[in-house]
Formats: sequence, C-alpha cells, structure tokens
Amino acid sequence: MERFGVKASPSHNRSKTALYVTPQDRVTEFGSELHEDGGKLFCTSCNMVLNHVRKSAINDHLKSKTHTKRKAEFEEQSVRKKPRALTASLQCNSATQTEKITVIQDFVKMCLEANIPLEKADHPSVRAFLSRHVKNGSSIPQSDQLRKMYLPDGYENENQLLSREDC
Repeated sequence: MERFGVKASPSHNRSKTALYVTPQDRVTEFGSELHEDGGKLFCTSCNMVLNHVRKSAINDHLKSKTHTKRKAEFEEQSVRKKPRALTASLQCNSATQTEKITVIQDFVKMCLEANIPLEKADHPSVRAFLSRHVKNGSSIPQSDQLRKMYLPDGYENENQLLSREDC
C-alpha cells in the first residue's frame, strides 16, 4: 500500500493480543469452565493448557467438538480432580514422604549402633525382609546412597549428642 502513497491506518498495525491479561482474569471472565494453576490457564473438563492471551483461542476451544464431548463426560463424573502444575506437585511434602525419610534415618541409626555394615542392606534376603515386614521398608535405598545421603546426617546428630553429654 505504501507503494501507491496510501498508508495503513494505525488500527491495522496493532497486535490482536491482550497485553496485560492474566490467567486469573480469564478465569473470572469465563467462570467454572477454566481454572488457573501455576500461572497457566487450564480447561477444567479437557485438562489442557490454553493460551490466556488470546480470547479467540479460548472461545474456539470452548466451541470445539472435543470440548463439548469432554465437558459432557466431565459432567457425568461428578468428582474429578483438577490437574496440578508440576511445581505444585513437587512442593507437596506429604506425611508419607516424611515418614519414609524417618524410616531410612532410623534404619541407618540402627545399623550404626549395632555395628552392622550398611552393605548388608544390599543383601537380597534383607531387602525381602524389609519390604515384607517394615512399613516403607522397600523404600530404603542401596548402601552407597545410604552412605552418601543419610550417614552424614546421622554422624552430625551423634556428634551433637556427644558434645551435649560432655558439657
């Protein structure tokens, strides 16, 4: 157009994307069909990430055949969990995880106090016994990892206890 001396109007040069729209803004705009987690916009019934910047992409998805099909399936299943972002899943520190660490630390402490080499934990019969009779016993790592990860903690704890007794 410039070749003929006609310039495009400024409205044609603008981008069609919304610059300052957050996923949470789109959730309030569209209601319960969408949810935000970890800074991303998710379709609740399809469990997929949507582009929160372009409203037309969200509208196109909500009108699609796959969305309407999945929404019908979602409504049939009354209880369905929302997907969590990876960061939220990794930050979860449940009671099971802390219990697992406690079992491993107690196992290392028992081995140290009874003068049992940590290599004995690698023996197949010890592994079978731990997995059968100890809760979270199958989660006890091999001896090299016990030595690297948990032995220094046990050593520091014992040093602290000994220094308190000396005083």
